[in-house]
Amino acid sequence: MENLDYYRIEKALNYLDINFKKQPSLEDIAKELKISSFYLQRLFKRWAGISPKRFLQFLTLEYTKEKLRKSSNLLDATFESGLSSSSRLYELFTNIDSITPKEFTNSGMNLQIYYGIHNSPFGKCLIAITKRGICNLSFIEESNDNQWISELKEEWKNAELIKDFKKTEPIFNKIFYPEKINNKEKINVFLKGTNFQIRVWKALIQIPEGSLTTYEEIAKKIGNPKASRAVGSAIGSNNISFLIPCHRVINKIGTIGKYRWGAVRKKAIIAWEEARFL
Repeated sequence: MENLDYYRIEKALNYLDINFKKQPSLEDIAKELKISSFYLQRLFKRWAGISPKRFLQFLTLEYTKEKLRKSSNLLDATFESGLSSSSRLYELFTNIDSITPKEFTNSGMNLQIYYGIHNSPFGKCLIAITKRGICNLSFIEESNDNQWISELKEEWKNAELIKDFKKTEPIFNKIFYPEKINNKEKINVFLKGTNFQIRVWKALIQIPEGSLTTYEEIAKKIGNPKASRAVGSAIGSNNISFLIPCHRVINKIGTIGKYRWGAVRKKAIIAWEEARFL
């Protein structure tokens, strides 16, 4: 059900991207999705917890600009205190473990990676874990399972990949449905990247849920204010979606910008998080 819900939401967002100047009504969107206005209203409520009208307000340029203005002080406070989340619903603390230079060269030699495909609130996702933590979390399209598994194999060429849904399911639930789980232990991530990339990814983890920032601000936070392009490249290389929240970084003019797993999905995640932060 969740997959179907998300892909209908995604289709609605695509429609609005194309037709936003016409200010389409609830009936217009419902007609495009070939469902009733009543069902569309229920769909948004079930998926986002708010009405379509309120949800769509979160996706406007003016909203993102205002959010950036309000987020700056909160982001400063979060970095200074070392907190990783300010959500009123829950706090999701993430512990980073990066590979050593030798491990980088060995590309996962003697490493076992368990992976599974799950239905998240934002469509299907592949999650891969090691005994040291999550090493991949990617959103995948309905017909592209093999593509992402191939990319996982390419990244960890010498590792042993084992498909095991039961091993990955508890971690998946802890990431996407933490309010249902009593376990407050940190989620470990096992990162493979350059020193610069890991610095950027660590900075991303400190962006509070419900907040947005810019590439320029992240560059400042890592002590390299002129490196916004390099920051953008490092963010684009992040292969642990949602948990390392690259979706919370947007352009300084308030536009959403690119996202490895699709700009529409990025918009959906931002609005979904904002709805839960209220």
